[in-house]
Amino acid sequence: MKKTALVIGATGKTGMPVVEQAIAAGLNVRAVIRREDDRSERIRQAGAETVFGDVHDMKSVRKLVEGVDRIYFAYPPQLDRLVEATANLSLAANSAGVEAIVNMSQITARESARSPLSHQHWLSEHIFDHSEMCAIHIRPTFFAENFLLFNAAGIASEGKIYLPYGSRGQAPIAASDIARVVVQLLLDPEPYRGERLELTGPERFTIPEIADVIGVEIGAPVEYVNLPEAQWKDTLVNQVGAPEFLASHLYYVAQDHQEGYFDKVTDTVEKITGTPAQEFKDFVRDHRRLFLGEEAVFLGV
Repeated sequence: MKKTALVIGATGKTGMPVVEQAIAAGLNVRAVIRREDDRSERIRQAGAETVFGDVHDMKSVRKLVEGVDRIYFAYPPQLDRLVEATANLSLAANSAGVEAIVNMSQITARESARSPLSHQHWLSEHIFDHSEMCAIHIRPTFFAENFLLFNAAGIASEGKIYLPYGSRGQAPIAASDIARVVVQLLLDPEPYRGERLELTGPERFTIPEIADVIGVEIGAPVEYVNLPEAQWKDTLVNQVGAPEFLASHLYYVAQDHQEGYFDKVTDTVEKITGTPAQEFKDFVRDHRRLFLGEEAVFLGV
């Protein structure tokens, strides 16, 4: 009998490919959406059941988890209620007999995190660990898509990447590779019970090196401009329009980057899926028109 997976955050960067890949892998999928739009229609066309739900409302959560075997939980980073949502989901899932949950955390989740969101992810991990479910936590590094969200406009208009990340490195990972890991964990969760899986791309780069890779693939020079941290937060709030909670998180993420929390490479993607994560140059090539400003960037939340 087919297992049913509930995908919370189904229209986000990882949620959409998780839905599509999970269906292709033979799972029934119930996808939580927040509005009717092109993304929700795409999910239905893929074969998923779409439902409206609110993870901050226990009655709604209990309805979401009815008849569900496994859950992928990806909480939107702009909201300041992750711990509440986690507690609701853990209680409702235990009552419903859910077998396993794959929890989207982050590589900087820790007790001493300066970012309130990173600290909440650490708390969320421990709440799920104390539930009756098989809980698995994925801790991805920077998404490759972040260079589209934050930098595509500056690359297209000025040939510049503006970030306050200093000289330390990272190994960016594509959302589709994170999704491949999630689907494998949904299919066979028990061997990974309680694990915290750090997911990265296959190569480490400094930001100037990332700028060089992008420049080669788009056929134009790209320069890294190392922003002061204070200017970064002001840019996020006043130019990007990010909520204060998310802007604060990204401000502290910049400090974490400078201190080397992202400066690592793992082969977890290949170990779990059998295929290495995508190289960054190939990600840029696949999204060349977005980096050139020839198509609008919208990756969902």
